[in-house]
Amino acid sequence: MDHNLRVYNTLTKQKEPFKTVVPGKVSMYVCGPTVYKPSHLGHMVGPVIFDTVKRYLTYLGYDVKFVVNITDVDDKLIVEAPKQGLSVSELAERVTKDYVENLKKLNVTGIDEMPRATHYIPAIIEIIQGLIDKGYAYPAAGDVYFDVTKDDDYGKLCNRDPEQLEAGARIEVSDKKRSPGDFALWKSAKPGEPAWDSPWGKGRPGWHIECSAMSMKLLGKTLDIHGGGLDLQFPHHENELAQSESYNGCTFVNYWMHNGLMRIHSQATKIKDAPSGPLSPVGSGIGGEGQPQKMSKSLGNEIVVSEIFKRHQPETLRFFLLATHYRRPIDYSEERLEEVRRGLDSFYRFFERLERVAKRSFYAFPSPPRDDGGGEFAEFRKRFLEHMDDDFNTGGAVGVLYELLSALNRFADLKQLEAGKATGDDVKAFEQGVVYLKELSGLLGVFSSAPEKPKADHASQKLVVGLMQLLIDLRAEARKAKNFALGDQIRKRLGELGVTLEDRPGGTDWRKD
Repeated sequence: MDHNLRVYNTLTKQKEPFKTVVPGKVSMYVCGPTVYKPSHLGHMVGPVIFDTVKRYLTYLGYDVKFVVNITDVDDKLIVEAPKQGLSVSELAERVTKDYVENLKKLNVTGIDEMPRATHYIPAIIEIIQGLIDKGYAYPAAGDVYFDVTKDDDYGKLCNRDPEQLEAGARIEVSDKKRSPGDFALWKSAKPGEPAWDSPWGKGRPGWHIECSAMSMKLLGKTLDIHGGGLDLQFPHHENELAQSESYNGCTFVNYWMHNGLMRIHSQATKIKDAPSGPLSPVGSGIGGEGQPQKMSKSLGNEIVVSEIFKRHQPETLRFFLLATHYRRPIDYSEERLEEVRRGLDSFYRFFERLERVAKRSFYAFPSPPRDDGGGEFAEFRKRFLEHMDDDFNTGGAVGVLYELLSALNRFADLKQLEAGKATGDDVKAFEQGVVYLKELSGLLGVFSSAPEKPKADHASQKLVVGLMQLLIDLRAEARKAKNFALGDQIRKRLGELGVTLEDRPGGTDWRKD
């Protein structure tokens, strides 16, 4: 493939030219949620980012298979289900449905398969037995553990030796283990817990082995991309890597991609080598007194996605998640979301302007797979794609999208497009710029359809429209009579109410900010 894409690999700690296992095809696996409580905003970060990664890889011509798993059996589910008077499977089904509905609202359309761990028990048992046979794992009174001392390069993803990893992580304690860092591949069942038959007795799989089994079955022994949150790097991804390579005897993943975490707090410090866009906060690290905390259910600071949708459009949320480079943490606040909403309003106002100029909706414009028609605005397209080629830098790409918007507005003003004074060539150049805006915003998964407007009853809407027209007419009469003070006062007072008047050659329009 003829492109300049470079991807930051967590394993090598550097950006590398992108090359796939099978030419023209990409296998991508991203760790999904443990479905025991409704989705919080942090759960949306990975799917939105990697959905955008798939959009761009598809745009470059790759055939991408994108898998996001569901962990539907786990200690957290076993504890939570009886609190809600549900079985583990009922709770998993309810929470998975909530997760999928939220992804749909956020225009996450690229996931090809969403496997559930409980559907892969035979494959999991087969891998565990294979690890025992190869000497990498051992049964212990109904449990099975991976022996980290048998894996010579264990710790390579985090670039630490096993003792350092043990010191800095929450590792399950068990007197059945040969060494503290060994991790469970199979857990014997307690009475009343979900359980499956196995050569080691009734039990259930450990968390890490589930992802190895699902990814191998659906994508093969070596994945092109494995993604997930930075908090999964250890122990989850480190253990996935160790058991998968020990079992298969080959490279498990070519590009490990870890996204920054959603944080609650505005304080932030700079992180090395992670570019960002003009709307992006910067930061690194989680926890510590006075420091930002990652958003998580265990910390009790999660913000449920369905609640956010009551206050903000899903498109606002998607734009918010992509306005930061994916390797940076994302600092959440209502003020930040409101800032993003105001930024999006500038696009929506442009779409209204476009309808007046072109007599058709932005959403009706063509969105070609790759359109390089040259012209007045081609430079913006080139720079947008350069950002995406640089480790999927959506933050920088979003900045270019705003620059393209400003350039289109300036062009419309300069050529007096709304007054109908432009030449055919000017209109053609302008519409080519709009096609670029459609093409590039589609790579981010935004502006694919008009956002829903708040519903108001017909009588109230009619009254508001009538009153606004009355004020616009009064202002026009005042200006005609050279009573500019009254005209300015009407504009000012409406502005204080969040209403903006826009004077155009064909008359005055209004909008609510």
